[in-house]
Amino acid sequence: MTAPPVLSAVLWDMDGTLVDTEPYWIAAETPLVDSYGGTWTHEKALSLVGLALEDSARILQGEGVRMSVDDIIDHLTSEVMRNISRDGVPFRPGARELLADLKDAGIKTALVTMSMRRMATHIADLIDFEAFDIVVAGDDVTRPKPYPDPYLEACATLGVEPADTLAIEDSPNGLRSAVAAGSVVLGVPAMVSLEGAGAHAVWPTLHGVSASDLGELYRAHRKVGAA
Repeated sequence: MTAPPVLSAVLWDMDGTLVDTEPYWIAAETPLVDSYGGTWTHEKALSLVGLALEDSARILQGEGVRMSVDDIIDHLTSEVMRNISRDGVPFRPGARELLADLKDAGIKTALVTMSMRRMATHIADLIDFEAFDIVVAGDDVTRPKPYPDPYLEACATLGVEPADTLAIEDSPNGLRSAVAAGSVVLGVPAMVSLEGAGAHAVWPTLHGVSASDLGELYRAHRKVGAA
């Protein structure tokens, strides 16, 4: 008898998936564009969700921000970090509880984000237990999401096969990255639609979701893939 597939690791996106930081990014972008005489709308802000920070910075340059790409990234990252330090970690519903349950179940975890490492580790350090085995950030990879590189890097560092993992994402680019890497992918929408992005499942929230629930989702889709 063939043994059932086993979920070895859960790979988490950060902004919009683990923590509700997208409003913080928008709050940092708006005055920056305004300060250079531009107008930053909510619709424009949504177009940056899930993009690499370098791409977002170039779009802001196109809106008139006369700063280098690196300076824009540093400025926005510092503003978001400052507000999180002031207000605390804005977890998405159920995210902290699910992380704790994964820890108790002995399932490896990785934070896979296109934010800078200094911000990713800052948020991870604010969690009141050791939530992640590793962090892969935007400045750790050459090709950002939607390329598979960030998730492949996370799997290699954890010492697991992508086929043995489940990724959780809130953006189309993130979903495409995880699917291309070979993970089972759960979409949990925050600010943008995930329709047509390739998620194996889309759940409205992580509230009440357990490590066992993720294991069942993983096994269901691995069985389908093997059929």
